[in-house]
Amino acid sequence: MTLIPTTPVTVKAGDGIANPAPLGLCAFGMTTVLLNIHNAGFFEMNSMIFAMGLFYGGLAQVIAGIIEAKKNNTFGLTAFTSYGFFWLSLVGLLVIPKLGWAPAASEDAMIVYLSIWGIFTFCLFFGTLKLNKALQFVFASLTILFFLLVAGDATGDASIKHLAGYEGIICGLSAIYTGIANVLNEVYGKTVLPIGPVAAK
Repeated sequence: MTLIPTTPVTVKAGDGIANPAPLGLCAFGMTTVLLNIHNAGFFEMNSMIFAMGLFYGGLAQVIAGIIEAKKNNTFGLTAFTSYGFFWLSLVGLLVIPKLGWAPAASEDAMIVYLSIWGIFTFCLFFGTLKLNKALQFVFASLTILFFLLVAGDATGDASIKHLAGYEGIICGLSAIYTGIANVLNEVYGKTVLPIGPVAAK
C-alpha cells in the first residue's frame, strides 16, 4: 500500500528544490503556541518547551533558512535562520544558568533581549508588505508579542505576560495556518486556504 498521493499535482518550473517555507512557518508556529500556552499560565516551563525550542523551533527553522538561501530568497534566509537561532538562544538563556556556566539573565537583560528582537521583527514586517497578507499578520502579531513581553518584564505585571501569552497563541496559530496553506495549495494546485494576494511589485 503506497502513501504517495496519486492525485495529479501542478508542477511549476523551477530550481528543483522544494519550498522550505511551510517547514519554517510550522516550526515557528507550533513552538510559539506551546511556549505561549505557558505564558498564558496554563502550565509551567518544562522540558517539552525546551525540546521544541531546540529541535523544531530551532534546528528545523535553521534548516529551512539554509534551503531558502539555495532558492535565492534573502527574506526567507534571514527570517527562518534568525528565528531558528532565536529559539536556540532562548533555550540557552534558560538552561545555561542551570548548568552553572553563567549567571541567569537579569530582568533588565531580558528586556533588552526581547526589545532587540521586537525591533528586528518590526523591520522584517516591512518586507512582508511585498509578500502576502498572511505573512503580514504573522510578523505584525509577532512584533506586538515581543513588545508585550517587554512590557510584562518592565512592569512586573503578570497580567500583561498572560495577555502576551494569548496574543502569542494567535501569532503562532497564524504561522501554522500560513505554513499549512502553502502545503495544501501546492499539493492541490489551487487555493485551498487563502493567504491573501501577493503585493504588486
